[in-house]
Amino acid sequence: MLQSRLLKLSRIGLARCKYTLPELPYKYEALEPVINRDIMEIHHSKHHATYVNNLNATADKITAAVEEGNAGAVIGLHGALKFNGGGHINHSIFWNNLSPNGGGLPTGDLLSAIEAEFGSFDQFKAKMSAATIGVQGSGWGWLGLNPETKRLQIATCANQDPLHATTGLIPLLGIDVWEHAYYLQYKNVRPEYVNSIWDVVNWEDVAARFAS
Repeated sequence: MLQSRLLKLSRIGLARCKYTLPELPYKYEALEPVINRDIMEIHHSKHHATYVNNLNATADKITAAVEEGNAGAVIGLHGALKFNGGGHINHSIFWNNLSPNGGGLPTGDLLSAIEAEFGSFDQFKAKMSAATIGVQGSGWGWLGLNPETKRLQIATCANQDPLHATTGLIPLLGIDVWEHAYYLQYKNVRPEYVNSIWDVVNWEDVAARFAS
């Protein structure tokens, strides 16, 4: 029974596709001076690419283990799937959350929701910045939408844990605070990086995620 269930999972799930590195919607140097070219190139072409490659390798191993009926091996690969799959999901959102034409304030329904939940945009920005700066070790700060209450929430996730799978929140805006996202430019001064990144936040993308 277990073997047949695992084989069905293999046929309808991971075996169907290969994950690919998405192209950036702007050039590596486009976010300067907030994020310099070297960081963007290494972050995208090396770190994100590694998550994608490892995700595909893990998916292949899971498929093989499922076809063998090896439940122990499938379970043992869960950590690699979560880490690399989360890294791919998180970064695919992150690149689009940023824009050389970003910054400023959101508008429309998104701004109204932020003001209703947090009092003002400045209060929201301060709370999300503080939560993100306070992430211990590596991880992410997020603005998410609770699909049950339809209310905005600030959350943090460790490592590459994906927001939706971890908390149930729908990700709208993510700030990467792994050191590879900022260290070459900001050294160990994470607050300076977090406070600067607001100048390139793509509120159109965040609003589109909120609307959908």
